[in-house]
Amino acid sequence: MDKKSLGRRLNTARKDRGITGEKLAEACNINATYLRQIEAGTKVPSLPVFVTICKELGVSPNYLLAEALPDSEDQDIGALMSLCSKATPSQIRTITAMIRSALDTIEE
Repeated sequence: MDKKSLGRRLNTARKDRGITGEKLAEACNINATYLRQIEAGTKVPSLPVFVTICKELGVSPNYLLAEALPDSEDQDIGALMSLCSKATPSQIRTITAMIRSALDTIEE
């Protein structure tokens, strides 16, 4: 796993949410220094901390681990995953809303 990529994506998600490192660390019940180390790519969070970070930021584990997860074998899904792996959390929410709207239209 690329620790630096995880850290960059975590930092991007945190800033996108307008949350300070200190507030996120407090919400996750970890030390702010430890969070900075995770964001810098020098530490990897434990699974319970990782899950809490995802919950507090409202992002999926897939978003934070996008670079570590293999692409889907289905070409179209793989293309979507690749595009989404480059998007910020707010862009992902917009994309998700667009896809839901399109699916609702198609189902009618």
